[in-house]
Amino acid sequence: MKLGVLFSGGKDSLFACWQAIQKEEVACLITVVSQNPESYMFHTPNIRLAALQAEAAGFPLVEVETAGEKEEELLDLKRALLAARERYGIEGVVTGAILSVYQAARVQRICRELGLWCFNPLWLADQEAYMEELIGAGFTVVIAGVFSAPFDESWLGREIDRRTLDELRAIAQKYQVTLTGEGGELETFVVDAPFFAQKIAIEEASKVYRNYNGVLRIERAGLVAK
Repeated sequence: MKLGVLFSGGKDSLFACWQAIQKEEVACLITVVSQNPESYMFHTPNIRLAALQAEAAGFPLVEVETAGEKEEELLDLKRALLAARERYGIEGVVTGAILSVYQAARVQRICRELGLWCFNPLWLADQEAYMEELIGAGFTVVIAGVFSAPFDESWLGREIDRRTLDELRAIAQKYQVTLTGEGGELETFVVDAPFFAQKIAIEEASKVYRNYNGVLRIERAGLVAK
């Protein structure tokens, strides 16, 4: 089955893509670029670099823009899926949803309307096991956004390795946040994955941070040999 992967550049969409590669044929990646940083549906930090990740992975990218208005942005998602079906013959869609019923239900509804299968390999996954597998499989993930206490500016740009995961476990237990950041506490950016032919080198970046709310803006990045 030919699949299109909803692709944000964060760890969940890339891990879901890797899972899909092992089961079916990934025909393309699909990115919705939202102008609204508070989008209910779509990841926004460093979204423009999804094209560089797609190049690293060797997959074509279908990219559409949206104003990011609540519910209206779903029409742009539908437009993206129609474009992927027309260009690459996709028969199904892959998402990285873990806990968000809001997002999962809306993607599934659009897939039903278009006659597409919806594959959610991470849905209700054990978060601890998932994070361990992510690191063990060779994903290199950096924290690109923080949006809750106790995450200070020092977390921006940190790689999620086993030491960082230990700290996240302690924070999740103490502050009742999700280990994966699925509750909106963290956003991530993947610089390397098992299916990348090259990895991404962040050449220039800046931090914008205030009151437990901040992003790592990757201003320049390129591909380098692994």
